[in-house]
Amino acid sequence: MSEVTETINELLQSIGLDAGYRTDSLTLLEKGESRYIRDFKLNFTSTLTSEHLSTKECALLGLSVAVNNNNKPLTAYYTTYAEEQGANDAEIAEAAACASLLASNNIFYRFRHFTQKEKYTQIPARIRMQIMMKPVTGKEFFELMSLTISAVNGCEMCVNAHEDSLIKMGTTEERIFDAIRIASLVTASGKVIY
Repeated sequence: MSEVTETINELLQSIGLDAGYRTDSLTLLEKGESRYIRDFKLNFTSTLTSEHLSTKECALLGLSVAVNNNNKPLTAYYTTYAEEQGANDAEIAEAAACASLLASNNIFYRFRHFTQKEKYTQIPARIRMQIMMKPVTGKEFFELMSLTISAVNGCEMCVNAHEDSLIKMGTTEERIFDAIRIASLVTASGKVIY
């Protein structure tokens, strides 16, 4: 067995997938004996911890991004990891809800931003967002999840609004940066594990 195959099998086992599991992307990397597999494993592992976020927060961020990206294996993995880190059912549900709500907000506000027509800013959005008023994960962390989903979905207006809100709450730029780093790596992982 090659070193690349061993690394793939170790990664799959840690995610809770069978050693025989392969996606088209994973097969291409394995067949080409890609050195990236080692980086991929280290990058994935680095989504689980942070100097500026608790392990539970890392897990919930990973889960929210996996749900946003409609990635079943990673959603299952981060759900289990969040539970292991002490997240309750309501917090796990909120991570999924955040992904759904921000998907609609990101489309809506990106449209407003792209068109730059005053008329569209005057028409009520009619998108219910009650969950943002009193989130079970806390206002600051919900904003952080919202920021990460907005970054993944590429909504400049939402990214700026959530980042500004977090800074005003006293969130450090290092904490924000680490959340975005985790979101980027979970998204990258989904290109190989899906």
